[in-house]
Amino acid sequence: MESHTGIGAPLDTRDARAAVVRLQAISVIWMLLECGVALYGAWQGHSVVLMAFGADSLVELLSALVVLLAFSPRMRISRTRAAQLAGILLYVLAAVVAVIAILAWTEDLRPETSIPGIAITIAALLGMPVLAWQKRRLSRITGSQALAADSVQSATCAWLAAAALAGLIADATLHLRWIDSAAALTVLPLLLIEARNAMRGKSCGCSSAAAH
Repeated sequence: MESHTGIGAPLDTRDARAAVVRLQAISVIWMLLECGVALYGAWQGHSVVLMAFGADSLVELLSALVVLLAFSPRMRISRTRAAQLAGILLYVLAAVVAVIAILAWTEDLRPETSIPGIAITIAALLGMPVLAWQKRRLSRITGSQALAADSVQSATCAWLAAAALAGLIADATLHLRWIDSAAALTVLPLLLIEARNAMRGKSCGCSSAAAH
């Protein structure tokens, strides 16, 4: 059976599954690096929004592992369970972002310049939209709600990277301590909507896609 994406050559089911495994392997490797650098930058620069970014990387790492399990021939979990786990991870990410952003706002914490933090957020800002697009495209081919939810994780990573970078730059130049927390909070509605859709098996319109 072949699935047409409208972009490039069609992929059959086996090719699509192999592409998902490769993409998620890349995600796992990148998230390990991103999480480590972001948390180091948060510790070095006392940046709460960088801490939120690092927490997002950790949650996204877990989400990528869930999708890998869903597509693994040896340790496979059901599509429904994978989608539910991805939805739960989105809820966890929303809670982490909200708590950290609110604490930063109420405690009036001031981040300091972190070169590693700036470097990793720029890299994520450039790479995560591409990764999210690839995951969304493959989720439509495979009908995987878990992969669709994981694409939201990657998109959110880009938003949080932008928030972290804007917060660090704004504080360094304009001394606006609140902007990093405010920017991080703007992604919460998207996270909550997609978490609910993933739990219901409707994330990103994949409920109507082909079943496995």
